[in-house]
Amino acid sequence: MNKTRIQVAKSDIIKYFNEHEQQVLKQTDIAAILSKQRSFWRLAQRTNTNEFIKFLTENAKLTKFEFPFPYRKEIRFAWGDVPLLEVLLTVKANSYFSHYTAVRMHGLTEQVPKTIYLNHEQPPRSQTPQLEQGRINAAFSRRPRESQNSIDFGDVRICMVNGMHTNQLGVVTEKVNYDNDKPVQVRLTNLERTLIDITVRPVYAGGVFEVQKAFVLAKEQVSVNALAAMLQKLRYVYPYHQALGFYLERAGYKPQMLDLLRRFPMDYDFYLANQLGETEYVKEWRLNIPKGF
Repeated sequence: MNKTRIQVAKSDIIKYFNEHEQQVLKQTDIAAILSKQRSFWRLAQRTNTNEFIKFLTENAKLTKFEFPFPYRKEIRFAWGDVPLLEVLLTVKANSYFSHYTAVRMHGLTEQVPKTIYLNHEQPPRSQTPQLEQGRINAAFSRRPRESQNSIDFGDVRICMVNGMHTNQLGVVTEKVNYDNDKPVQVRLTNLERTLIDITVRPVYAGGVFEVQKAFVLAKEQVSVNALAAMLQKLRYVYPYHQALGFYLERAGYKPQMLDLLRRFPMDYDFYLANQLGETEYVKEWRLNIPKGF
C-alpha cells in the first residue's frame, strides 16, 4: 500500500514539533506552521489545517482541549504531556491562578478544591469612593457577585474570574505541586495577595472558615508588612483591612503585626462576608461576623 505524503513526512513533522518551543498552540499557530513547512515536508496543497490537525491527533502526540466558556469558547492544542494548568494559562493573555487555587498551591488548605480559579484582570477604570453605612449594609445583605464564566471540565470546574485591575500586583511565576506527580510552572498570586483576595471574595475560597484556616496555616510564612503595603496599593473602596485584621488576630498573630492594620481608618461597620444571616459584632474591628464563628 502506497503511503500518503503526510505519512512519508511523519517523522520529520514529529521532529519539528518535538523541537518547537511552544507546547501549547492555537489553531492559527498550527496553520502558520503548516504554511511555513508545507514545501519542506512536500505535503499536498489539498492538505488543510483541519486535516493536518486530525493527522497529528490520531498519529502523533497532539491533544485537543476544548473550553466552551459561555462568554467565548476557547480551543488549544498541546503537544505531548502538558498539564492542564499550563494549558489554561494560555486561554487568556496575562492570566494567573488566584483565590482557592492559589490557596491550594501555597499549601494553605487541607481540602482538595474542585474549582480552578483563573484570573483575567479588567482594564483600569476610575473608582468613585463614596462610602456610606447604608450602602455598605445594603451591598453585603445581597448575594456575593460570582463569575458566570465557568465550565465543567472532566472532574473539575474552571472559573474565569474577571478580576479588578491591579497591574499584576503580587503575581509571581513559580513551580508548584497541585495534585501532580511533578511540579508545574505557573503564574499565581503570591502568599500576601492570595490572603487579601480570599478575604475580599471568600465565596471563591470555600467560605470564611476556609479563609480563617488559610491565615492559620500561613502564619510562619506570611509578611504582614508586605500584606499591609499591598493592601494600601490596591486601594479598595471597602474597608477590607478590618476583616484582614480580624483574621490575623483570630489566627494568633503578634500584636505588633495587628497594629499595621489598625493604622488604617475604621470609620464604618463592616462585614466578614455577604449574607451572613445571624451575626455577632466585633467592636475592636467594627466587624460583623457569623454568629458562633
